[in-house]
Amino acid sequence: MPSLRLGDTAPDFEQDSSEGPIKFHQWLGDSWGVLFSHPADFTPVCTTELGLTAKLKDEFAKRNVKAIALSVDSVDSHSRWIPDIERTQDTRVNFPIIADADRKVSELYDLIHPNANTTLTVRSLFVIDPAKKVRLIITYPASTGRNFDEILRVIDSLQLTEYHSVATPGNWKDGDDVVIVPSLQDPDVIKQKFPKGYTAVTPYLRLTPQPNR
Repeated sequence: MPSLRLGDTAPDFEQDSSEGPIKFHQWLGDSWGVLFSHPADFTPVCTTELGLTAKLKDEFAKRNVKAIALSVDSVDSHSRWIPDIERTQDTRVNFPIIADADRKVSELYDLIHPNANTTLTVRSLFVIDPAKKVRLIITYPASTGRNFDEILRVIDSLQLTEYHSVATPGNWKDGDDVVIVPSLQDPDVIKQKFPKGYTAVTPYLRLTPQPNR
């Protein structure tokens, strides 16, 4: 099956989880979503990642984002692993972990990479918007834990650029100046959209204070 690409509709599925059956699109509703896979339960890097995700619940909620994890382990395995996560990471797991023993979801999202491992899922992450479109795909090797500050940063960028005629420059963080998109050329429209003005570094690189989100 071909890999998912940016702009594709995130495949819908129904699968069991640590919080009961999940109908994915229905579960997402009008929220943004972060779907991320981990190679296996009872593994050290994944334990830290799921702990970080739980601790970021309020940050995700501020951005109207729901988080959901996945591995090819069973619900029983997830249920036995969750107390370890909570104890070692000093948090409560407050999001579902999909049980994908039949690899149905893993195949839909191309999470089994034979050159990495023929049975375990890679460390992939998808950001999905309320229209169920894939907006970000990041895949890490099993040995490298994800940077959740970067994930929040990209969500901030996606949500800002969704509703304003801007793009975010390299190393941008929420509150920094943004770039007016090159396609916007009408001076009256620019003045209306960006009342704080802008600095034209070059004709195509125009920096302006970040609009209110």
